[in-house]
Amino acid sequence: MRIDVITIFPKIFNSIFEYGVISRAVKNNKIDLKVWDLRDFAYDKHRTVDDRPYGGGCGMVLKPEPIIRAIRKIKKEKDMINPWIIYLSPQGRLLEQKKVLELYKKDWLILICGRYEGIDERVMKFVDEEISVGNYILTGGEIPAMVLIDSVCRYVKGVIKRRDSKYKESFLSKFLDYPQYTRPYSYMNIKVPKILLSGNHKEIYLYRLKEAIRNTYRKKTELLTNLKLSKLEKKFLEEVIKEEDLK
Repeated sequence: MRIDVITIFPKIFNSIFEYGVISRAVKNNKIDLKVWDLRDFAYDKHRTVDDRPYGGGCGMVLKPEPIIRAIRKIKKEKDMINPWIIYLSPQGRLLEQKKVLELYKKDWLILICGRYEGIDERVMKFVDEEISVGNYILTGGEIPAMVLIDSVCRYVKGVIKRRDSKYKESFLSKFLDYPQYTRPYSYMNIKVPKILLSGNHKEIYLYRLKEAIRNTYRKKTELLTNLKLSKLEKKFLEEVIKEEDLK
């Protein structure tokens, strides 16, 4: 997968190249990730990328010429493939797991990081999609771009070792994760559930499924609305609701 990022603060992305599994994926050529400085596409002596909005108003707007030049330059690197161009914007579609999986199937993404009061509307002619990482406003699109890169790239083959991936995808994509425990067995008089030490993989699977449903019911009940559940999942949900109501 290839991802290009257009930004006025390219050094913000150094952490992606230096730390974590995404960094290793880039170094191992699992992901082709390039960051472009928007100012390199501003041809005046001051490398100007923003200006005051017509009609008045506070703040500045990113100019169309540098962004469009950057897009055209990037697209020339792979003439035979059409990239999917995304503008990171608070007005965009919310980045949820379903959207992450859609983007993972794209061969090539170009991410435009907004700043100030946004970008000149004429750039939108070149944009395929606007995406937001939440219903709040940030100072720019760089952090949302990093969130998108991390969430999408973890699905690229070879980025993350997928032990028990088939098991996890069987139900955990529907629910929040189940509670996790590690050593020591007992801490502050709280012990690890014995079922996790049993070695009985079927029973552990069932325990974790029910606890994942419980976690979802407690923290994000709305995720359960209109969700297609198997008979076993329905049974566990009914049990969880009764158990939680008795507390």
